[in-house]
Amino acid sequence: MRHTLRGNRIAPPGSCEQGSGQPPVLLLHGYLGTRGSLHLLESRLTELGHLVLTYRLGLLHTGDICESAALIARKIESIAAQTALDRMDIVGHSMGGLVGLYYLKRLGGRRRVRRLVMLGTPTSGTWSALLGVAVAPLGRAFRQLLPDSPFLRDLEQGEMPECVEVVSVSGARDRLAPTGRTHIDGVRHISVPTNHAGLLVDAEVAGLVSQILSAPAPAILTI
Repeated sequence: MRHTLRGNRIAPPGSCEQGSGQPPVLLLHGYLGTRGSLHLLESRLTELGHLVLTYRLGLLHTGDICESAALIARKIESIAAQTALDRMDIVGHSMGGLVGLYYLKRLGGRRRVRRLVMLGTPTSGTWSALLGVAVAPLGRAFRQLLPDSPFLRDLEQGEMPECVEVVSVSGARDRLAPTGRTHIDGVRHISVPTNHAGLLVDAEVAGLVSQILSAPAPAILTI
């Protein structure tokens, strides 16, 4: 909560050049979160040698997931047009993982994404999204997050791109996005002993994410 209250006013990222040999990492925060929610994870990944980017996704990220994904698509294309960026990694917490997955499957993200790491992402939906009704009754995201929503049914259709490595990390003690709600075909699954917030603040999780991002790149197929 303390880091969420940091809000969306944070220092802008540095250069996006890939001098370290690793692509930049784009962090996407979840439902009712802010860029400040990502503060500890961003700091730890930076300390581990990753170039980390974040973007504001509305005040508390309660809007349409498809629109958030379209915003990310525009941002990435803008970076690619101005730098030598070829591909990048995306790490999305909770609903942020669905933003990344929609970009990957529906908006041509397979051309730009090397890896997508989803942290506590309820790919099968979660009833805990109803908690957001009191905060943002007009936001579309809570409806999209509910189990068997039209959005999730549509996103489930189609194969996962073979040219992108997708990893789903779930928390064994996560009650907002239980492990069973994070499974999706064609994706590598990892369970860690933490809860929903711990996926953002636990140093061990940051270390695991860094290991995933630093592993040899998967084969890139021509598409």
